[in-house]
Amino acid sequence: MTPAPPLFPWRLVLASASPRRRQLLQGFDLPVEITQVDVDETPPPGMPAPDVAEHLARLKAQAWTGTLADDQVLVTADTTVLLGDLLLNKPVDAADARRMLRLLAGREHRVVTGVCLRTAQGLHSFADTATVRFRALSDAEIAYYVERHAPLDRAGAYGVQDWIGYTAVERIEGSFYTVMGLPMHRVYTALAALPPPR
Repeated sequence: MTPAPPLFPWRLVLASASPRRRQLLQGFDLPVEITQVDVDETPPPGMPAPDVAEHLARLKAQAWTGTLADDQVLVTADTTVLLGDLLLNKPVDAADARRMLRLLAGREHRVVTGVCLRTAQGLHSFADTATVRFRALSDAEIAYYVERHAPLDRAGAYGVQDWIGYTAVERIEGSFYTVMGLPMHRVYTALAALPPPR
């Protein structure tokens, strides 16, 4: 008989259009239902840049209008890229994506992923940070990446799991999965710490 996964009997509801987050969350070997929620991702005036990702994750969880069973957990997340105090969210177009990648090239930046877990009993949120260093990039490399991989749905205009990650990332301090969009170790321990479903 196959043993039950350690987080059984939780069932997960992922409120995200990201195929990367779906792929990661399914790695827990639990049922995962996919839904979506739309919120204005403009951070409140004056909010410190490192706090934005967790704020948006909580906002998404609060905006979801579905109903959760006692054994379900809604998972929402948001990822931001910080170059010093400069917040790089999703680029508005290809030119903006090229601008962001030119800023990141040859430098170190932080990636913050905020997560919110919502159950029928309440909300729990947290954020995890990783530091990423890019090698220098040529304009031709940046143009190729933006045209070929269209990273307009990604904070900082890149996905660490694709071509730019293979060729440009020199070093990561912290979790690779935080950079990818979901800090799996933190999500796992947070789910394990939830009061068991009734």
